[in-house]
Amino acid sequence: MAMQPRESYQRVFELLQAHHEWFSGALPLIASENIPSPAVKEAILSDFGNRYAEGWTGERVYAGCRYIDQVEQICIDLAKQLFQVDFADVRPISGVCANLVAYTTFTTPGDTMMALAIPAGGHISMGKKEFGGTAGSVRGLNVEYFPFDTEEMNIDIDTTEKKIKKLAAEGKKPTLAMFGGSVLPFPHPIKELVPILQEHGAKSCYDAAHVAGLVAGHQFQDPMHEGADAMTCSTHKTLPGPQGGLILSRPENAEKIKKATFPGNVSNHHLHHLAGKAIMFAEMLAYGREYAAQIVKNSKALAQALHELGFKVLGEKKGFTKSHLLVADITKYGDGKTIEKKLEDANIILNRNLLPYDIKEGRHFEAPGGIRCGVSEVTRLGMKESEMKEIAQLMYRVVVKGDDPTKVGKNVNEFRKEFTRVQYAFESTRDAYEYIQLR
Repeated sequence: MAMQPRESYQRVFELLQAHHEWFSGALPLIASENIPSPAVKEAILSDFGNRYAEGWTGERVYAGCRYIDQVEQICIDLAKQLFQVDFADVRPISGVCANLVAYTTFTTPGDTMMALAIPAGGHISMGKKEFGGTAGSVRGLNVEYFPFDTEEMNIDIDTTEKKIKKLAAEGKKPTLAMFGGSVLPFPHPIKELVPILQEHGAKSCYDAAHVAGLVAGHQFQDPMHEGADAMTCSTHKTLPGPQGGLILSRPENAEKIKKATFPGNVSNHHLHHLAGKAIMFAEMLAYGREYAAQIVKNSKALAQALHELGFKVLGEKKGFTKSHLLVADITKYGDGKTIEKKLEDANIILNRNLLPYDIKEGRHFEAPGGIRCGVSEVTRLGMKESEMKEIAQLMYRVVVKGDDPTKVGKNVNEFRKEFTRVQYAFESTRDAYEYIQLR
């Protein structure tokens, strides 16, 4: 039966409101998500979202950009100041788009690129063609994996050096090395590997999609000042802005990057989100160090609490994590898909995750052996180390004890009542997940 327009119209709004109500009483622990401030939401709702501004500021293809140009220039200047770099392109509309800009700038189809395999923390945008990865299937790159040390939860420096030399001897020397990724508990060895890559004429880029806010807040490594040629970012993970992307580099790469962004990878670049990025960058300049420091404290506290409750948190040898996230092997209690669903039923929202050794042990991404937790969003709601211990207890009740998720979910609702407003912002005038009706 065909859907009736008015009923469908109303149903969408009912579902939107239901989502807001759910998240108002849930624990959002997805490492790739965050909650923007009311100020960022206001910018996103502006008329900028209905306009076009192809090209660079002052060099537009479209008229009507009198105020858009000024906002975009503020956004660029704030990004440069926040990351202490000389060039920033704020136009990429996602982290994947920013990576494509880097690939377009530094590679030619058929080149070899080094990156982490997905089970070791690499992102699908770095993936091989046979897996549908962006690097392989869109840019046509041959992807070689960094050797990975599971105990260290990091790139193996010595084996990587040998692999680079071997690839060069075989006529397949890498043109680009892509550091970073989507599971990044510890800093990558940029300082150690960039000189080796440079000896073979390779450029290096760091995918800071997850850790850009920690980089900006001086709580993680600083890739651009450790030798990387470029750094790509998402603007909505540890950076608490609207969904979008960003690429930073050196002035000598500026023109190539600008062209790779437009017309190479974007037409219009979502101007309302660009305005939101500017607001978020200003917030991070004012509050970013405090916010990033608390994120790392919370991540360590959650990892330690889960470890003490019987969870096998990876990276124990290194203190579990130095970033916003942790990964735990939960095969003792079930597979990642099953555990993810039980926790979701308890209003604890996190994601299943491949472990570095899952493929070898016959597991796959649909039902992997791990879960991933991120604390950026709950930190922005004002939670600190003591709350991380309570979150660990709630997770323990569901995963280890096997308590009824619905019962635990009610306890989560009560727990969340103390944390309703966004912190680390100039204004916090509304509840974080308040549904704002305009009709």
